[in-house]
Amino acid sequence: MTNPPPSGGWHDPAWSGQQYDDPTLPVSSQPVPAQPTAVNPYAPTDPYAGGAPQIPAQPGPYPAQPGYPPPSGYPGYGYPPAPKQNGLAIAAMVVSIIGALGLCGYGLGGYIGAIGAILGHVSRKQIRERGEGGEGFATAGIIVGWVATALAVLATIAIVIFVVWLANQEPSSYESGTY
Repeated sequence: MTNPPPSGGWHDPAWSGQQYDDPTLPVSSQPVPAQPTAVNPYAPTDPYAGGAPQIPAQPGPYPAQPGYPPPSGYPGYGYPPAPKQNGLAIAAMVVSIIGALGLCGYGLGGYIGAIGAILGHVSRKQIRERGEGGEGFATAGIIVGWVATALAVLATIAIVIFVVWLANQEPSSYESGTY
């Protein structure tokens, strides 16, 4: 698309239908001289070789100081991997928690906590021997298991006392049928 000639009586003799918006087009018929360019020293010698141009290696800005060892490597990022968890320790904690929840059934379900406590002791021994993780799980299993067992023993004693007390009561006049 070409722009129309300017209005107002002014006439540009160099305008011959060229666009006004394109500054790269020459205004007159004379050629525009190009800027001199330097040869790229990093350009590949073979134009069909492709790939990135090869940059020659240059020495660093500072020479190596004699007497100083090269810098040592840094340790890897993050934390070291955690040791493997002992599965028996996790089982001890779970069984002990189930025993503690069993206290809701008249306190007799707390005896399951003894199994969790024993599993906790066995797992702590395994953790010391094998160097595994999970000592916190084992300790929690031991504590919760023995507490649940102690509460179950207390609940059993209370139930036995209540049943013995109830058996030694005199029958009431309501039950005997005499008013």
